[in-house]
Amino acid sequence: MHELGIVFNIIDTVEDIAKEQNLTEVSSVTLQVGEVSTVIPHYLEDCWKWAVKKTEILKECKLIHEPIEAITFCEDCGKTYRTVDFGKTCPHCGSEHTYLVVGNEVQIKEIEAC
Repeated sequence: MHELGIVFNIIDTVEDIAKEQNLTEVSSVTLQVGEVSTVIPHYLEDCWKWAVKKTEILKECKLIHEPIEAITFCEDCGKTYRTVDFGKTCPHCGSEHTYLVVGNEVQIKEIEAC
């Protein structure tokens, strides 16, 4: 379960930012989670609820996650398509000369402080 490692990393980052900004409490953290990032939102939420209880500044902090749709680009025809629907094969031209453009990331979008 790599979600726990991700949660610890996010908590460390948010705590560092909170210290830099002299924040005493963080009420929510919004994460953008890529559709093909292999992160399971339910596991992420469970790990978050457990881990924030062990911190001072994030004890009551809510985790919000927003999905990022996975999009793949075809080098042969220059078009993009939904990765989850078609995988590596371009639905426009049938090429496999494709690469993921977006949808594999996990990133902090917003930190809301009280």
